[in-house]
Amino acid sequence: MKYKAIIFDFNGTLLWDTPLHNQAWDSFLEKHGFNLTDEEKNEVIHGKQNQQIFKDLFRKDLPPAEIEKYTLEKELIYQDLCLAKQLALGPGVVELLDHLQEHKVPFTIATSSGIENVSFFFEHYDLARWFSLESIIYNNGKIASKPSPEIFEIAMKKLGCAPHEVIVFEDSQTGILAAEAAHAGKIIIVNSIDEDYTHYSHEIITHLEQFDLNLVLQE
Repeated sequence: MKYKAIIFDFNGTLLWDTPLHNQAWDSFLEKHGFNLTDEEKNEVIHGKQNQQIFKDLFRKDLPPAEIEKYTLEKELIYQDLCLAKQLALGPGVVELLDHLQEHKVPFTIATSSGIENVSFFFEHYDLARWFSLESIIYNNGKIASKPSPEIFEIAMKKLGCAPHEVIVFEDSQTGILAAEAAHAGKIIIVNSIDEDYTHYSHEIITHLEQFDLNLVLQE
């Protein structure tokens, strides 16, 4: 089957930054007296928006100013780690995006990251080469957190495609559940940190060079 468009999650999918997010969260959690196992981080943190994460961590609704304070605290730690490690886009990402753009295959990003990180990504990872800020979907405080399908549903509408016509690239448990709930035509799991995804029936790749371009390119 041929698909018409692609939606990419960003963190852990196009940018293999999960270990740095974990490191930043560890610093934040230790400072604030939390101790989460890796499994608990998968359930509470990965793939979710910060406002939902802080609500789950502190087990209460927090005022917007407090959410913003905690968000900036954690994300500044994360951004400093990205710069210190000279983190680059994942293997095969640049080549794939260039190829999709050259062949006029519609694609976008649907990320749980907020504007503080999205702006950072545009500045340091040359995203303007393929995207405008207006063309992607990110956490603007109005979209339900994954595993809600809302962010993917918005992205599908922006691409002008029905769910069954779209491929979604994801890596987090909550993101995969969101893509399933959005009824994406195909879900491809990007295993960037050697996770065990064997309980999923979706295709699993370890780098984007393994993606079969024939799924979207017209003959």
